[in-house]
Amino acid sequence: MAKYGRIDIFEQFPIPKAVMSMSVPTIVSSLVMVLYNLADTYFVGLLNNPVQTSAVTLAAPLLLAFNAVNNLFGVGSSSMMSRALGTKDYDTVRRSSAFGFYCALTCALLFSAAYMLLKTPVLALLGTDAETTEATAAYLRWTVSLGAAPAILNVVLAYLVRSEGASLHASIGTMSGCVLNILLDPIFILPWGLNMGASGAGLATCLSNCFACGYFFVLLFLQRGKTYVCVHPKMARPRKNIVAGVFIVGVPASIQNLLNVTGMTILNNFASPFGPDAVAAMGIAQKISMIPMYIAMGVSQGLQPLVGYNYSSKNYRRMKDSILFALKISMIFLVIVTIGYEIGAGQLTRLFMKNEAVISYGSTFLRCLCLAQPFLCMDFLAVGVFQACGMGGKALLFAFLRKIVLEIPALFLLNAVWPLYGLACAQPAAELILAVIAMIVLARIFRTLSPVTDP
Repeated sequence: MAKYGRIDIFEQFPIPKAVMSMSVPTIVSSLVMVLYNLADTYFVGLLNNPVQTSAVTLAAPLLLAFNAVNNLFGVGSSSMMSRALGTKDYDTVRRSSAFGFYCALTCALLFSAAYMLLKTPVLALLGTDAETTEATAAYLRWTVSLGAAPAILNVVLAYLVRSEGASLHASIGTMSGCVLNILLDPIFILPWGLNMGASGAGLATCLSNCFACGYFFVLLFLQRGKTYVCVHPKMARPRKNIVAGVFIVGVPASIQNLLNVTGMTILNNFASPFGPDAVAAMGIAQKISMIPMYIAMGVSQGLQPLVGYNYSSKNYRRMKDSILFALKISMIFLVIVTIGYEIGAGQLTRLFMKNEAVISYGSTFLRCLCLAQPFLCMDFLAVGVFQACGMGGKALLFAFLRKIVLEIPALFLLNAVWPLYGLACAQPAAELILAVIAMIVLARIFRTLSPVTDP
């Protein structure tokens, strides 16, 4: 086993230590990513220009679409790798990583090319108008036209490295880019620096993602011969079992993200007629609500290699105990955060913009959005288990339930009942129902797995 991918984490560590060893670096990385996501909104917000802040908000669905590629080849390949590690099939581990890397690179380049060819209709689809088109396009020039490849490869490489237990290295790579972005943002955005506004935020993001990719390439070079993560072109040749193993998990994860993009685009288009203040406030509330969401996601992502390894090696008892421990710590944390958000919504919104209209909108949006948090941990954990175990069908079902059946119809219904403010209530309503379904499905999976003891 690779020296920096410790197999004892999967087989020997006590459950709390194993879960925390895999999840804590991922959670810390997720928190830094939250700061990185907040940084653009925060520093652009210091300009006190709702148009510039709206540009970052309106561009968000297109950047979120990167995760369709990240999930397809990052989640898909890492799940395949962890399951192959559990059965000691190391050649499949290497080939899966190379296949995922080069497919992600190809898709990233195609993504950039497609945006540049279709820029005008894409900007209209994002909900831009005469006021916000120029600023949004300037931001996307750096983040998509030039920055899609480093943004996608940065995340995919982190998934590949984490799949063999090197959660700390994966997190350091991701965090290095995030920290650099936070440092560069004020220099590029604010009047005392380059005074580039939203465009400067995009440039800082592009450079920081390039730096993070560099970290992973250096890591793999230094660890050559000691890791199963491989990016050699000759190992990327498709094989039927690898393509099937990657896509059965990656395609549902990718579709889930594309549906997230659809939901966010619909939400922004509903908010746009209420003006830049409402759009900016919705963007700020969404970014603040992402803090606990990313922590729940970090627990799920950190847990996936542990679950996948023990599922493939048929150590079901260890798998179940890991899931239940992760659920307990996530739920307690998110309930506490939700209470804090309900109390301090106005003060949190004020941190980002000293505009009374934005603060009024944003505090109400945040109080509604944060109600989803306690249910998100159950939903993310269930989907993470499905992905780790290669249960692509169940992951796809949850993706359709979350957006097509629940959240998107709720956006239309609640906006009609409570114009604008009802939009922020759609996610909590959807996540509550989905959490109940997640508990039922996980309970059924647990019952079907025989309680094999540690091998």
